[in-house]
Amino acid sequence: MPPIAEEKPTQRVSIKKPAPSNRGLHFFHLGSLMADMANRPRTEIIRDNPIKNGLDTFRASFASVCEDRSIPCTLNSLDQLDDDDLQNLTLDLLSALQGLRVSRLLQSGGSGKNLFGDLSRLSSAINGGDFNFDRTRPLLNATLADNLDDVRIWDRVYDPVVESTPPPRPIYSIQETPWLRNTNSFANSSEYRRDVDKVLKEELGSMFVGIPGFHERFFGGVAELDTVSELVFKRCVKGDKPLHSGGAWTGWPHNAKEEEVLSFFAQLSDQLEKFAEEFRSTPTTRRRPLAQPTKPIQGSTAHRKLDIGFVNDPEAGKDSRCHWSQILVPGELKSNSSADTTAKAWLDLGRYARKVLAAQDTRRYVLGFTLCGTLMRVWEFDRVGGIGSERFDINQDGLRFVTIILGFLWMNEEELGFDPTIMTAKGERFIEIERDGSKERLIIDKVMQRARCIAGRATTCWKAYRQGHPQAPLVIKDSWQYLEREEEGELLRGVTGKGVVNMARYYYHETVQIHGTDDDIRSNVRGGLDTTRATNYRPERSMPPPGMLASETSRKGRSSSTVGKKRSSSQTGAPLPPSKRSCSASLTKAGSGAMPNRVHRRIVLRDYGRPIYKASSRSALLAALEGCIEGHESLRKAGILHRDISINNLMINEDDENPSWFSFLIDLDLAINERRDGVSGAQGKTGTRAFMAIGALLGEQHSFMHDLESFFWVLFWICIHFNGPDNNRIIPEFDQWNYISVELLAKEKKGQVSHEGDFIKSAEENFTPCYQPLVPWINRLRRVVFPGGGRWEREDADADDSARQFFRLGYPTQARPCVDARFSQQAAYAEASTNNRGAATHAHASGGHESPVQY
Repeated sequence: MPPIAEEKPTQRVSIKKPAPSNRGLHFFHLGSLMADMANRPRTEIIRDNPIKNGLDTFRASFASVCEDRSIPCTLNSLDQLDDDDLQNLTLDLLSALQGLRVSRLLQSGGSGKNLFGDLSRLSSAINGGDFNFDRTRPLLNATLADNLDDVRIWDRVYDPVVESTPPPRPIYSIQETPWLRNTNSFANSSEYRRDVDKVLKEELGSMFVGIPGFHERFFGGVAELDTVSELVFKRCVKGDKPLHSGGAWTGWPHNAKEEEVLSFFAQLSDQLEKFAEEFRSTPTTRRRPLAQPTKPIQGSTAHRKLDIGFVNDPEAGKDSRCHWSQILVPGELKSNSSADTTAKAWLDLGRYARKVLAAQDTRRYVLGFTLCGTLMRVWEFDRVGGIGSERFDINQDGLRFVTIILGFLWMNEEELGFDPTIMTAKGERFIEIERDGSKERLIIDKVMQRARCIAGRATTCWKAYRQGHPQAPLVIKDSWQYLEREEEGELLRGVTGKGVVNMARYYYHETVQIHGTDDDIRSNVRGGLDTTRATNYRPERSMPPPGMLASETSRKGRSSSTVGKKRSSSQTGAPLPPSKRSCSASLTKAGSGAMPNRVHRRIVLRDYGRPIYKASSRSALLAALEGCIEGHESLRKAGILHRDISINNLMINEDDENPSWFSFLIDLDLAINERRDGVSGAQGKTGTRAFMAIGALLGEQHSFMHDLESFFWVLFWICIHFNGPDNNRIIPEFDQWNYISVELLAKEKKGQVSHEGDFIKSAEENFTPCYQPLVPWINRLRRVVFPGGGRWEREDADADDSARQFFRLGYPTQARPCVDARFSQQAAYAEASTNNRGAATHAHASGGHESPVQY
């Protein structure tokens, strides 16, 4: 609703107070009063009915929340509150507003009787748990301001209550690629919890609970667990001072206060483990429960706390400082059983699982638990989402509680979700592959990049080398792919065989196998658990995200890896893949409730470098962009469209001893073969949102012109966020690009480039000192990419070459001979290595880069 406009006052009507004994007359006069109010200016109604101290209770509630969170009681602190806090605060505020008589006198913002009714409907929507609190943020700001303005407050009330009909949810086909974001898509973000939670909720989708067979799948393989658990529980109920008596655990805090529950949980876990040592023949790996709800766990962008969990440090205590890499099993406690919902305990635990997966580079999945009052669930989070067991009362079902605690303490690493194909011997981590008929051991040097998400491709990259050849670095890339996607290993092998320049080159690829079975989510990780039998499964709302249904056709010639057995395919001279690749039927069927599935794939690359924003100078940056555009053009000539141009997919190599390309593209996860017949899968929004072209954000079929526009946004982003190779920052205005809707982001981007004067002003205000000299040049580039301040209207077949030449003009004339020499040197290396298909022994050198390489 637009701001309130001042109107000329109308004559006020005096209404005589009705006699208390005449109720009908009272309502008649009240109706007359309401009718009169409807015809009066809103400002006059508000002025005659001031709020005064009507919001004091709400403001005190906000101060209390800030105190509990140890944050200052200021408006900016709203950004640091999670959705639970915002939900409770907003409901408190709406209740306070409804308690003011004026809410019944003001007109409805829609078709209701009055504003009071609007507030009731808004409260119901917020209480339902699926609400965007950006809609109420202006209202919260107005009611928490130092100087309250009644007119401004009621004006802000109308904004979120205006009735609207949500658009129908679109129906997608398997070939489409609609915009699906996850928590790994953030670029230069502060990762405030309320922002992350919105994306995490979208990432996890439907979280199914009460799935039959859950306990057997994840606890059934733990040696001696059931037998020893029964003996331990019998011990708990016997003796003069039993731990479990009268259908409840002794010492359980009946008010379920967090601190008391944490203390009870930790002490009982220790006692159960001591009892178990009397009955178990197999030595246990010492672990401990950790209860530190007030201490941030180390190892994340934003400080995050963990209620309780199990850690791999047997000496951990209340004063220990733990890292997310030590958390084996995270837990979430709530004092009330009503918190056992998606919006509360489930999402909180998902937040912890995301941190654990990000910090542990070989973790395939994470087990965790929620304890809401006395009701417990066990959870499993993997690259498709999260699923939960049936809930049970830990007092009424003491044996199950004992089994779960001992299970978490006794599980081996594979049962906890670690990848058994990443092995360790003599202090070295390694994988084994079979290539060209021979087995090779690849020694892992260090982790270079690990995706910070739960559901998604979840890419992990390690710097590695073939055993005995440390001078020839390789890159191992693991990811979890939808089966209907183009298989990146096949694409990469094809383009390498075609001699594509400035593109990371192929060495090997496989589908990872564990115990002789392809490692996928549905069959291997979850052991065939059927989510359609979950207690909260509803077919109409439980369909998988669009574009994620698996094909039933067979993929032939697929390479795969297993512990002890591998099938591989690594010839670099193979032709490009066929125009339509088929998918495996062994891992997923379009039936079975049509739930999504992902398979674990591994690729080894022969080129390594640093992300392009690590360029040592402006000239190096522009030269690297020129080389990457040349790679994009070469890739397109081979029939492949990249579709994910971003700061992490453009590499630079400034080490003269490193024979990799001077600059090159990586990551063909989202690439497609342009020359195939029929629907290609290119329809929809594809890429990393901060760098996506405006047209791609608006849903246009992806074109190479969109990729070229993405190069502009990459450069624009670098100039704003990086002040040289090792100095980056977060700018709030652009941080929101990670979170707002794609439609709003398209408008934001159009606003940035549509007017030359505004663009120059924004660039001068936001570019770092390092890149301020590029403002005039990037403005000229803006004119080329956005002719007349608008989006391109037609494809230009020579656009790649034109853009490449434009970047070439950007760096100083005196730098060109050096850059030309560097390009020539890399071309010679490339030709030599192409002639040597073995490639494993060509003269690479590590270059000693310490900065993480992101592929």
